[in-house]
Amino acid sequence: MDQDTLLNLLSASADGDKQAFADLYQSTSSQLFAVSLKMLGRRELAEEVLQEAYVKIWHNATEYQHGKGSVLTWMISIVRYRALDMLRYQKVRKEDPLEEGQEAIFDEPSNDDGPQVHKNQLDQCMSELEPQQKQAIHLAYYNGLSHHEVVGHLDLPLGTIKSWIRRGLQQLQRCLSL
Repeated sequence: MDQDTLLNLLSASADGDKQAFADLYQSTSSQLFAVSLKMLGRRELAEEVLQEAYVKIWHNATEYQHGKGSVLTWMISIVRYRALDMLRYQKVRKEDPLEEGQEAIFDEPSNDDGPQVHKNQLDQCMSELEPQQKQAIHLAYYNGLSHHEVVGHLDLPLGTIKSWIRRGLQQLQRCLSL
């Protein structure tokens, strides 16, 4: 389907036209599903990402900017970001918040992680951190969560999370350099 037709369908969808959205879905879903499946490799995950992407497309159709690319390119980018989120989610397990006095468990660094830090020294330095700093660093660096994902996990403001991580890393740096 050509760009003008997709643009008309997206514009009508932005105005709440459900039939136009259904037509947009029929015209683009096979291409978007192919992108999702190629990235994820599993049909059920690709279908879930496709559904989430179309919900986002429906809700954000008014945000499409004609000068920044074609409708299909915009839609593919939404699918791509949803697929990346899914990959990240599949890679990272959810952690329960650390309770007072509970220590985080860290794996021994592997030989290909760069300079080795003796586990006992790292454990000692980690134990000197405030519990909130320890948990934020654990989620961000050991579980691979972005700052925004840590915010969602801990339900705290982004500035607070960034401050905890920054101050915790500074304290770790000082401790490990002794």
